[in-house]
Amino acid sequence: MAAAWPEVEAAARERRRELALAGAAVAERVAAGGGRLPAELLALPLLQALELSGCAALRELGPGLAAALPALHTLVLRGNALGPAGLGAGLGGPLPALRLLDLSGNGLEALPAALGGAGGAPAGAPAFPQLRSLNLSGNRLRELGPGLACAAPQLQALLLAGNRLRVLPGALLPAAGAVPGGPFPLLSRLEAADNELAELGADIAALPALKSLDVANNQLRELPAALADCPRLKEANFRGNPLRDKRLEKMVNGCQTKAILEYLRAGGRGKGKAESAREEARKKKREKHQKKDGGDGEQDEPEEVAKLLVKVLHVSDNPAPLVVKASSGVKDVRPFIVCCVLKGVNLKPGNALKRFLSAQTKLHEDICEKRTAATIATHDLQLIKGPLIYDVQPPDKLKIMPLGRKEIKAKDLLRQLQLEAEEQRKQKKRQNVSGLHKYLQLLDGKDNYPCLVDAEGVVISFPPITNSEKTKIRKDTRDLFLEVTSDTSLQICKDVMDMLILRIAELNRFTLENKEDSGSDNESDPLCGPVNLNPSQNVQPMNFPLVVEQVRVVDTDGNLKVLYPSKTDLTTVSSLLTVTR
Repeated sequence: MAAAWPEVEAAARERRRELALAGAAVAERVAAGGGRLPAELLALPLLQALELSGCAALRELGPGLAAALPALHTLVLRGNALGPAGLGAGLGGPLPALRLLDLSGNGLEALPAALGGAGGAPAGAPAFPQLRSLNLSGNRLRELGPGLACAAPQLQALLLAGNRLRVLPGALLPAAGAVPGGPFPLLSRLEAADNELAELGADIAALPALKSLDVANNQLRELPAALADCPRLKEANFRGNPLRDKRLEKMVNGCQTKAILEYLRAGGRGKGKAESAREEARKKKREKHQKKDGGDGEQDEPEEVAKLLVKVLHVSDNPAPLVVKASSGVKDVRPFIVCCVLKGVNLKPGNALKRFLSAQTKLHEDICEKRTAATIATHDLQLIKGPLIYDVQPPDKLKIMPLGRKEIKAKDLLRQLQLEAEEQRKQKKRQNVSGLHKYLQLLDGKDNYPCLVDAEGVVISFPPITNSEKTKIRKDTRDLFLEVTSDTSLQICKDVMDMLILRIAELNRFTLENKEDSGSDNESDPLCGPVNLNPSQNVQPMNFPLVVEQVRVVDTDGNLKVLYPSKTDLTTVSSLLTVTR
């Protein structure tokens, strides 16, 4: 007798538009069904969003999925064992409304025919005319065929990280004239980090809408000058590649994308034969500055980069250094923590505080990978009583006053958030939730929860969920205590802290240069790098640098675990920060 699928039955009964199937119970039912989905799933024609994730037994979708679910706009098939054949049966027909398709983590070695795999995309109308986002990360793809451009002509985001690609764009771009209007006219985001890329072709410039490119951690030895011809490219990550040009290698670890592209255009390695008079003039100007300064050129950053000043106060020069003591219990829960003190921040004018909070949110979404890699907490230093203890406590013992809430036990807070999430799903008729609710699964299976406790025994941080109302940052806050925790690695904590300090320095300069009153509506976002709203204004380093005070993390016996910032920290952002130690 076939296993019951209560989720599918409830979706049919309640005429749901969204359905998520994941977890051990689902995996057991799929395995019992021979690696297939229940036929009842095909009787949900109103379904608009379907997720089937984390099921290693799921090897095929079964025939007719596309035809049975014509209203699907979101299909998430992450972390299964679906091969091209197993996908082909389910995606054999067109999905005219599909906007997001996630096939990450399936071990795919080739794409199904519907996505331009073996045999190419079907002739005639595209199979996915509205597809905007395609996630193929974490598979075993070695190449992509030109059929994808025909199958998904409106694609805006293509995620290819963690595959085995050797060339980009390579065969992804069909021959000239094969696609009316050109291939991928709307593709703005292309991610191919952690592949085996040895070549980044000059035809990357054929993507007219490309804004974000990530090819970190590959085998690239050169970057094509044609990158500078991408008219809309604003963000690029080239880190972790063995570039021959050592100055370029240094730049990709810290400089803004604009500076890197200018370097390539103005004479960096990989430049084409044609060199304009403007480029030659810029080269001579750099040489003149090098001679004037007595430098060798390697230390001379592009003139577009206006550096910010940060001064490091060594722990030995600090009369009252803050210390964090890590208990042995964190080792099995969330072992890594990096902290520091940052003084001299100005959050009072206009929307400075709002921009600060927005920066933290963006870092959580990007470099922190939605808090799965690391979590940031920021506190008002004046409201903290040191020394601090990084500890673990059982859910029914840990008490915190979360931001905007009354004091509550951790287990009750999570239950409350789960109820709010369910209510949010019902009201919005969506599976996805927002705010703190989307991080609840990060604590699944934990017997103890991590927390940062002050000298009065008050929990000021409960990562990765929230910090305390007690140490909440306000407009009049000048000095910050910064904390980054992770269950992945210490280096991730340091990288995130480096980027957090850079962002705060950029925000601080933006605030100083753009004098806002308390009623300003200025919503300009300076987070993509140093900002100057007045192009005629010559940007100078801040006269009053931020001060970063070192903070030691020690074990229960007082042995040093980590000191931040050490001499090797802040180097990844050194091209944008002048760090005095």
